Amino acid sequence: MKSRSKKNSIRWKRRASLLGHCLIGAALVAGLVGARAADDKKEAKGEAPSPEEMFEGGSEAYENWVEFSAGGLFTSGNNAQAESLQGMREGAFGGIEDLHYQGKINKETTLSLDGRALFDLEDYALGLEVRREKLGYLRFDYDQFRTWYNGNGGYYRPGDIWYPLPGSDEALGLDRGTISFEAGLTLENAPEVTFKYTRRFRDGQKGSTAWAPVRADLFSLTRGLYPSVYNIDETVDVFELDVKHQIKQTDVGLGLRYETGEIANTRSMTEFFGEPQQRSINNREGSEYDLFSVHAFSETWIKPTLFFSSGFLFSTLDSDTSGSRIYGDFDPNVVTSGLGYTNLVGGGQDQEYVLNMNLMFLPRKDLSIVPSIRVQKKDWDADSFASGTTGTPLLSAASSADGDSLDVTERLDVNYTGLTNWVLYARGEWTEGAGNLRENGGLEQIAPVTRNSDDERLFQKYAIGARWYPSRKVTIDVGGYYKFNQYDYDHNVNVDSTINSSANRYPAYLVMQDFETYDGNLRLTLRPHTKVTLVTRYEYQVSTVTTGPDPVSGLSSTESSDLTSHILGQSISWIPWSRLYLQAGINYVFSETETPASALTQAILDSQNNYWTLNFNTGFVLDDRTDLNLGYFYYRADDYEDNSAAGVPLGSGAEEHGITAMVTRRLSDHIRVSLKYGYFRYEDKLYGGNNDSEAHLVYATMQYRF
Repeated sequence: MKSRSKKNSIRWKRRASLLGHCLIGAALVAGLVGARAADDKKEAKGEAPSPEEMFEGGSEAYENWVEFSAGGLFTSGNNAQAESLQGMREGAFGGIEDLHYQGKINKETTLSLDGRALFDLEDYALGLEVRREKLGYLRFDYDQFRTWYNGNGGYYRPGDIWYPLPGSDEALGLDRGTISFEAGLTLENAPEVTFKYTRRFRDGQKGSTAWAPVRADLFSLTRGLYPSVYNIDETVDVFELDVKHQIKQTDVGLGLRYETGEIANTRSMTEFFGEPQQRSINNREGSEYDLFSVHAFSETWIKPTLFFSSGFLFSTLDSDTSGSRIYGDFDPNVVTSGLGYTNLVGGGQDQEYVLNMNLMFLPRKDLSIVPSIRVQKKDWDADSFASGTTGTPLLSAASSADGDSLDVTERLDVNYTGLTNWVLYARGEWTEGAGNLRENGGLEQIAPVTRNSDDERLFQKYAIGARWYPSRKVTIDVGGYYKFNQYDYDHNVNVDSTINSSANRYPAYLVMQDFETYDGNLRLTLRPHTKVTLVTRYEYQVSTVTTGPDPVSGLSSTESSDLTSHILGQSISWIPWSRLYLQAGINYVFSETETPASALTQAILDSQNNYWTLNFNTGFVLDDRTDLNLGYFYYRADDYEDNSAAGVPLGSGAEEHGITAMVTRRLSDHIRVSLKYGYFRYEDKLYGGNNDSEAHLVYATMQYRF
């Protein structure tokens, strides 16, 4: 039950929203009447805008405007799915869609204001800036918007059992926002100095990708299908100070950055819903951190054909961790069946050094050669302690780890335009890295481990491409790349033989992993007529992952994953008449990942990400004052395979249609109004039709320019 104060808050919010909608409606009516009256006076004086001026919005380009809007989203079927797809809540909404004002305070000082306030969509923005020439500026920004998530769980097809989020059919809402204040000093012949403070936040709820277990099919099969919810509460404060200056032919800069953040997230899960042994899991994840960094850069033309730039960064991070994972109503005197913990405390420190150097050489006007190098070094350590909820007596666990790494990346870019109607480029990138990880203990409470792991990394990437203009009507782009990433591990693992007889445990038994990718792409642009443009795109990519376990496992190296993708796209633009344009596009994606596991069990299937989309848009000028825009969108994915008898189906089997229509009318050179309608339909085979939805969107705006 909601508290009285919360009910009153909701009631007043709805009243404020209704009042806002009424004011907007009154403004729309008043604007229309005033605009028509103003036009009548101009026409009586023979000052009415010409058809060409009306088509362009009037004889004067007004720099300021305010745009009011009001509308509503009306849904049927799964309301949460419709809200998440359309990015707005069901019901009425409105407010100030867009506001911009710019004017002179005096001859040297400019004031600008930008804003947005859409009530019931939780979408607000405000930007205010005062800028004085040859002195500096002050700026304030605020931006907040809400993202909607479908928090429902899964569907068990053999028993036709659907697991929605209990309590409401509304989508979960997560607010994201930024507040910032910035000041800059831009004096002539003096260093440019800027200071900026920023606060970022996330607050609300979203669905978790981890569903809780339930027993389906008369309680005989256990499946992860019951919904779980993430409660998000995160804030970050950032302070930045930057100084830039030009000394002869060299630009130099220095920056300081301090960031502090606090995370207090929780995840709530319900296991075995509806059974006598039903229990809840409450997972609390807390973190506080302080991050300080300093960076510097320089850019200089050594000579007209030689440009050098460099940058350096140092950062240090200090963090504290807290949390708990509790199964059911926790009682320290009762042993639970879950590997939970309480009183988690810990912390970590991280230091990072980064150096960049780039040299651009122009031996001739049609050739550029750019070698560069990047060096990154990291040192870190962390520790944690928690009281366990398993065992008699209850077991506690402590862990610690530290590591270091060094990566050196070299890159070479070459661009050549010396051939008529040709642009050629080639790039090569190489990274060599090594690191060490030392681990002791663990939160498992059963088998703590002491492990020392060394790793070596070798990354290579080569890319080549060309653009050719065989005629004014044809452009051909062709390119591709090859990428190879290799990881080698060496583990020294010491485990108490009374706890675990195995000498190597996951992931320590992996001694090698290779990632290899081939990619080719083609783009063809045709202009057979001055009013017709066709663009064809094709990309092919194949990637393989090879994994090598430690010989102690008794297993040999294997190709653990094979990913193949084909991406094909075609678009066409046609302007048959100055008052009409047509645009259409179609895209098809075939992407499949094969693993050896799919040959052993139906619980794990080859991953399919195949889909195609179709879109169409047209605009038509009905008369000198009226425009019509129509749009259509279609999406289909047919990757669903029912393996619910062995596991949880995850392949998408969705189909979506979207139709939009908008009419814009210029009542005068000051006032424009528009009316938009949209119809959206979504069907999803994966959820047995329970996520199917329909939505109707009606939306009206009035813009006043001044």
